[in-house]
Amino acid sequence: MSGDLQELERKERRTRSARGGRREAGASPALRVPFIRRNIPTYDILSEENLLRIEQTAERILAEVGIEFRDDPAVLDHWKRAGAKVEGALVRFEPGMLREIVSSAPETFVQHARNPANNVEIGGKNVVFSPAYGSPFVMDLDKGRRYGTIEDFRNLIKLAQSSPWLHHSGGTICEPVDLPVNKRHLEMVYSHIKYSDRAFMGSVTAEERAEESIEMARILFGADFVDQNCVILGNVNVNSPLVWDGTMTRALRAYARANQAAVIVPFILGGAMGPVTNAGAIAQAYAETLAGCALTQLERKGAPVIFGNFLSSMSLRSGSPTFGTPEPAIGSMVIGQLARRLKLPLRCAGNFSNSKLPDAQAMQEGVMSMLSAVHCGANFILHSAGFVDGLLSMSYEKFVMDTDFCGALHSYMAGVVIDDNTLAMDAFQEVGPGSHFLGSAHTMRNYQTAFWDSALSDNEPFEKWSAAGSTDMATRANRQWKKTLAEYQAPPLDVAVDEALRDYIERTTRDRPDAWY
Repeated sequence: MSGDLQELERKERRTRSARGGRREAGASPALRVPFIRRNIPTYDILSEENLLRIEQTAERILAEVGIEFRDDPAVLDHWKRAGAKVEGALVRFEPGMLREIVSSAPETFVQHARNPANNVEIGGKNVVFSPAYGSPFVMDLDKGRRYGTIEDFRNLIKLAQSSPWLHHSGGTICEPVDLPVNKRHLEMVYSHIKYSDRAFMGSVTAEERAEESIEMARILFGADFVDQNCVILGNVNVNSPLVWDGTMTRALRAYARANQAAVIVPFILGGAMGPVTNAGAIAQAYAETLAGCALTQLERKGAPVIFGNFLSSMSLRSGSPTFGTPEPAIGSMVIGQLARRLKLPLRCAGNFSNSKLPDAQAMQEGVMSMLSAVHCGANFILHSAGFVDGLLSMSYEKFVMDTDFCGALHSYMAGVVIDDNTLAMDAFQEVGPGSHFLGSAHTMRNYQTAFWDSALSDNEPFEKWSAAGSTDMATRANRQWKKTLAEYQAPPLDVAVDEALRDYIERTTRDRPDAWY
C-alpha cells in the first residue's frame, strides 16, 4: 500500500468523529478514503483438521459427482486441454487440479476508477463497500414499492457517490425495467461513468453485453490501459447445484479474456440449491466457486478474479428464502478461511434482509450479515447498502441507513490506536481523582475526533426529540436521501469522452430492435 494511503488512514483515524453528516459548527468535514485498510484480525473459527475435511469433501464432489458446463463448447475444450475428465457436459476433476490452476491468479489487485484518488485495492487486508445489486423493484416511504427505472438507477448511483462510507459505484443497483433488456446495460454503464467517479461493474447477462461493457471502459480509460489493468468487474453466478450455464461462462470468459475481474458467486439456498447443513453447503460452494475461478485462469492466465460466496437459508415451514440469519453468517467465517488458503480476494456476505420495510427487522438482519462480512475477512462487500425484501427491492431509506452504518464500520475496523495522545496520561495528570474530563486540555484537543458521529441517529433527550416531531430513523433517512439528491453535483467528465460514449451507444443500438426479455 502506498505511503500516501497510509497517511490518509492515519488522518482518518484522527478524524473519526468528524465523519457524521450532522456536526457542530466548526467541526471537520467528512474525510473520504478510497477503501478501508482493516486493523482488526479476521475471525477464524475452524481448526486445520476441519478445514481439511471441508476441502477434501469439495474435492470428492469435484472428482466423483462433477460439475456440468452447459451450452459453451469452448469451456469443455479448456477443461479437456487442462486434463479434466469430460463426458458430454459433465466435467470431473482430479484432487488438487483446480487449486493448482488458480495459483496463477493475483492475491491482490487494483481496480482503477476514472478518478485515480478513488482506485480500490481488492484483497489482503483491504475492504471495499459497494451498494446492493440486482433488485427489480425499488421502494421509498412516499411512493411505496414499484419497478425500478433508469431514474431510480441514477438516483442510487448519486446517493452512493455522495456517501463517504461507500467506496465503489456498484453494478445493477436496480433493474431499470423501463429500458429494453438488450440495451439497458449500455445506459447503466454510462450512468456509472457519468454520475460517479468511482470504480464500477458491468453487465453479465449475455456475452455481447459483457463485451460492450468492457468496450465502454476502453473508451473511458484507453484500450492499452484496460489490457494491462483492471477497470471493471463482472459478477457471475453459478446455477447451483453444480451447474455452470453458458450465459455465465461466456460472460466470465469475456471479462477474463480482457484481463478484467470476474466475481465468481454461487447462490446456495440451504435446503433447495444445497444441503440444509452448513458444512455441506460450504463444501458445495467451495467446489462451485473454485471451478469458476480456475476457468478464468484457463481463459487468461494471471487475470484477476474474486472468490465469491452467497450462502443463505430458507424457512423449512414455507419454503421462502431467509436472509440475515445466523447460520449463513457463521458459514461466512469458514468461507473466509478457505479463500485465504487459496490466496484469493474474497467477496462474501453483505447487508442482507428479508424485511419489507426499513425497520428494526431490516437493521437486525443487516447487522448480523454485515458483521459476518467484516469478520470473515471479505475484501469486496457487495450488497453493503439498500438490500430489503430478500433482494427483490432496493429501499432509498435503507440505503441511507446502511451507508450510515458503513461509517460506523470504518471506525470499528480501524481498531484501537495506541500512542501518547490516546493513552491520555496528560489528562489524568491534569484532572486527578474525583473530577471530570469535560474541560480538560486533552478533551478539548480531541473532542472533534474522539467518536464516530452518526448522521441519522437521534441522541437528544426524550423531551427534545418529542418536541422535534418524534421521528424514527426511517423518517430521518427519507429526509436525508432527498436532501442528498437535491445537493448532488456530478463529478466532472471529459467532454470528448462523454461524446465518445454517447456515440458508441447510438451506433451500437441503431439497428438493434428492442427486446424486453
